[in-house]
Amino acid sequence: MGTVTIATFITLDGIMQAPGGPDEDRDGGFEHGGWSFPYFSEDMGEVIGDAFANADCFLLGRKTYEIFAASWPNFPDQDDPVASKLNNLPKYVVSTTLEKADWQPTTIIKGDIPGAVAKLKDQYAGEIQIHGSAGLAQALHRHGLIDEYRLFIEPVVLGTGKRLFEPGAEPTALRLVEAKPMSKGAVLAIYQRAGKPTYGEFEMEEGFGLLE
Repeated sequence: MGTVTIATFITLDGIMQAPGGPDEDRDGGFEHGGWSFPYFSEDMGEVIGDAFANADCFLLGRKTYEIFAASWPNFPDQDDPVASKLNNLPKYVVSTTLEKADWQPTTIIKGDIPGAVAKLKDQYAGEIQIHGSAGLAQALHRHGLIDEYRLFIEPVVLGTGKRLFEPGAEPTALRLVEAKPMSKGAVLAIYQRAGKPTYGEFEMEEGFGLLE
């Protein structure tokens, strides 16, 4: 069975909107596009390249798909570990409005998204990779269909914008499987689903006090 993974750049306050450039996604009047650029480093690029080597296919939201389709087919080095995978592996784009997809091989998914993703997990044995695609990621998280979260957490706070986990997100426990600092201040944190949150209570022992 395949594994659904999401990889995204994220701010300390959870924003994932438009990390790559000013005009990438201005929804909601977002004015901070390109915020991730100062923190991209050579070691981050190596980590990303290694991750793409594990992809069997890609699952993308419409906006991310259109951004990728406008740039990656024109990438000068078609042997690049990222470009070669994106341009040649199967791509599935979730959209209610997209009528055709020229960046082949691409399949448009409409209607029952959870059902379609469940079928992809049965069809592929490796990773079904999501990159960016905030709305899609939120929907799949709600249905418990993301197995692994790969977050490049970057040292910046923006205050507004689309978040990976919006208010009302499905309560979920995560297990840290890897944490690695990058050379320009970002931290790669990889989490896997670990069921529902568990709860407890800290009890103060008699005679214990922070101000003693």
